[in-house]
Amino acid sequence: MFGEVMIRLFTHHPETVGETYLEHMAVASSFGFRMFFASLACMVHAFLPFLCVKTGSAAITQLHDRMVTNRHNQTAAAVDRQSAMAGSD
Repeated sequence: MFGEVMIRLFTHHPETVGETYLEHMAVASSFGFRMFFASLACMVHAFLPFLCVKTGSAAITQLHDRMVTNRHNQTAAAVDRQSAMAGSD
């Protein structure tokens, strides 16, 4: 029972966005690294406003597109795959 609860803690959210645990880890890590480097660019821009002028806003726009816009398409595709697998039984 404890093992099932632990597995569910690690898999519930990824499943809600159409990913496995490892897929979700890779996507979330890529977002984290992108945000980290964008934050560094913003700090550079804070001190040297002529550098990294659009880097932070471009990163936010790209991440939003990946997370919100494209996530809807990926989730729909995952649901279609699950439905197809369920129907093939």
